[in-house]
Amino acid sequence: MTAAPERDRSGSADLRDRAEQHLRALVGAPDAVLRDDQWTAIEAIAAGRRRALVVQRTGWGKSAVYFIATALLRDAGSGPTVIVSPLLALMRNQIAAAERAGIRAVTINSTNPEAWRETYAAIRRGDVDVLLVSPERLNNPDFRDQVLPDLAVSAGLVVIDEAHCISDWGHDFRPDYRRIRTLLAELPDAIPVLATTATANARVSADVAEQLSVRGDRTLDDVLVLRGSLDRSSLHLGVVTLPSHAARLTWLAEHLGGLAGSGIIYCLTVAATHDVAEHLREHGHDVRAYSGQTEQAERLAAEDDLLNNRVKALVATSALGMGFDKPDLGFVVHLGAPPSPIAYYQQVGRAGRGVAAATVVLLPGREDRDVWAYFGSLAFPPEHDVRQALGALADHEVAVGGPMSTAELETRVELRRNRLEAMLKVLDVDGAVRRVRGGWRVTGAEWVYDQQRYERVAATRAAEADAMVAYASTDGCRLTFLRRVLDDPQLDGRSDLDARCGRCDRCGGLRLSDQIDEAELAAARQRLLQPGVGVDPRRMWPTAMTALDVDLRGRIPPGEQAASGRAVGRLTDLGWGAALRALFVTGADDQEVPVPLRHALAAVLAAWQHVEQPRGLVAVASMSRPTLTGHLAHGVARITGLPLLTRFELTADAAPTGRGSMNSAQRLAAVSSRYRLADPDAVYGVPVLLVDDRIVTGWTMTICSRVLRRAGAVAVHPLALATDS
Repeated sequence: MTAAPERDRSGSADLRDRAEQHLRALVGAPDAVLRDDQWTAIEAIAAGRRRALVVQRTGWGKSAVYFIATALLRDAGSGPTVIVSPLLALMRNQIAAAERAGIRAVTINSTNPEAWRETYAAIRRGDVDVLLVSPERLNNPDFRDQVLPDLAVSAGLVVIDEAHCISDWGHDFRPDYRRIRTLLAELPDAIPVLATTATANARVSADVAEQLSVRGDRTLDDVLVLRGSLDRSSLHLGVVTLPSHAARLTWLAEHLGGLAGSGIIYCLTVAATHDVAEHLREHGHDVRAYSGQTEQAERLAAEDDLLNNRVKALVATSALGMGFDKPDLGFVVHLGAPPSPIAYYQQVGRAGRGVAAATVVLLPGREDRDVWAYFGSLAFPPEHDVRQALGALADHEVAVGGPMSTAELETRVELRRNRLEAMLKVLDVDGAVRRVRGGWRVTGAEWVYDQQRYERVAATRAAEADAMVAYASTDGCRLTFLRRVLDDPQLDGRSDLDARCGRCDRCGGLRLSDQIDEAELAAARQRLLQPGVGVDPRRMWPTAMTALDVDLRGRIPPGEQAASGRAVGRLTDLGWGAALRALFVTGADDQEVPVPLRHALAAVLAAWQHVEQPRGLVAVASMSRPTLTGHLAHGVARITGLPLLTRFELTADAAPTGRGSMNSAQRLAAVSSRYRLADPDAVYGVPVLLVDDRIVTGWTMTICSRVLRRAGAVAVHPLALATDS
């Protein structure tokens, strides 16, 4: 009875020796050894074929666990590891790391379709050790039906990276990740599963572990959960509270050069990344703007510039987060707070992984809650909209048969394209619809709108927002606050005083001045108050417009397009955004243009240079704000001295205001018959200013410009107070 345990220990020691050999190849260090929890996870996976959840801070070495486990399993004759990974940047870093350890890794994603066929063939030949796929790929019809079934029975290991995305309670929940639950439940018993994340509190960890425990019609009772300390000895956290965005910009311009190394400056909106980057460049700082809207080639170049310290910082949205691996990142600054301490910890965790000290600064703003509320409004749609979509798909099935494209469904539902697609993903995971080649089909399965669940998630998000505000104002240790919010198990039984980090601005380890130069502050204020943003013309009609009896398709002919336009500002702007939001907020009174906006409008017109100088105005009537639009048109006429040539009047059967405002197809259908040009002859041979109060989707200006161009206007220059984008 004693010999077997001895042999087990001997076998375990041999396995650990081989694991640490793989570790040394992976990290390029001949004396590297595994952490105890790393070995515990590797042994559970490679020897025990168990399921495990590893919640450990950024930089702890979670990827080493699955790469070493992969090497051991492949040595034993197992199939390839399948890693579900959320971001291309993360995939690129994982492939590079795998190659260092002699592990053959490939990826299937939207940017390399030309390589898919050869990749599938390499997997079948056994030439692939690791396949990285996005969660979205799991429901690609070809991949789901042709590749996934074989992988599901032949894989040696399944890894779910950034596993907090599985959970409704996770700060970065993604519908496609919920599909993984079905995949895990159907895996054969012999295939181990590893889920990893750096940002999961106790609630999220329990939720993910519960999902890992489901196997067929059984519930496993031996899921291994390893949760480590979230303490980061290199991080020096601080908050600088300033009264305005101009003051925050000034502080950043003055102090950026004093931050060691290179780093990331996070902003809450895409527009802010460009504005902040431009301001910093004007003050001599070499920075780049980075967001999900940045072209792929530019994103790669920007990442490479930061990795190689060719820039001081990237000014980025949260698109630069999970997966960006720069061990010597010297600082992270937030210009505006993210919506939860969990998301904040995930982002600041990019810093200080390979340096002794990294500075982390939060510059919170009063407008942060407005931005959080906006993004919160994009949550799962109300039941009416969901039922409308399901009904449209069902009607299409009866009338036509076959799938319905997203573009065509958009013509039947008043939801923006990105929100519609997100909703369909949830319905797909819930079994109400199925994505097939060519679009979507209803399944006929009963579906219940889970109002209570959505309300619980909304309440959780609200509590997280309150906690983020509390973090900025806490008198206690900053890092201890974050660790408690994330339920750090090593804080159990320890007082806040005992758990102080000794490195943050509350503990005395970081000193941040809130003093700024008054002249620079005045200049920053002036810059923010400088009005004027460009408005690009639409060049393509939405697809499937014939479904709405609108005969518009393809490219808009150049002779029917608007020229580039102008607006005083975007509703999301940090400068004029507040004044514009107050003017257009739901329920606001119809009124004349406020005096500050009149001056701003005059400044925009004075600075606007035209190739074809306008010789007259055309106004657009409004159902909801006739006073505002009328006053605006006459005001522009007075400022410019141009005559008001004619106006677009509302037709007798005009669609109610706001109809179709949620997506391009519906909006275009609504506005295509909403207006008539009172006097077409008045614009023949004349370049004109087309004046409206607000540009929401751009289709009103596009349709009106088309009418004017077809009536003989030489050029049409759109002008508005506000634009939504």
